[in-house]
Amino acid sequence: MSKIRLMQAKLHRVTVTETQLDYMGSVTIDSTLMNLVGLLPLQEVQIVNVTNGHRISTYPVPGEPDSGIVCINGAAANLFKVGDIVLIFAFETRDRSEVMQYGHSARVVIADADNKCKEYLVQTLTPNGDTIDFASVTPESAPSNWLRQASFDQVNT
Repeated sequence: MSKIRLMQAKLHRVTVTETQLDYMGSVTIDSTLMNLVGLLPLQEVQIVNVTNGHRISTYPVPGEPDSGIVCINGAAANLFKVGDIVLIFAFETRDRSEVMQYGHSARVVIADADNKCKEYLVQTLTPNGDTIDFASVTPESAPSNWLRQASFDQVNT
């Protein structure tokens, strides 16, 4: 079977609130934002700095809920500064045939200037015969089977 990598979660245009050079690594993210898109602690994420073009790979650790924190930790702090606008996204590997048969969804939070959820979207790939249709919809209009329910808070209880 052919494997493909698809976006699973995205935090769009969040603002870096802190940098911590003398830290083991990672990115600290408001746990509310992590839950909204389904990011797990230690899951690999890509971070693209819209402000300066740098791109890194790291893992998130949960920060204080509803704090808006996005703190770049460790050596990567040399590439980011407070106020930078970033995209944070995660991928998952799927069987292409399963995606063609069952579809796929990704959760997206578009952030406001305070790193609060301004808009929440579910981006879907829906099977349509031999093709796939793409849509970016609000959760209310998405088919219920596209929404992943688990969050890391639920996993840890």
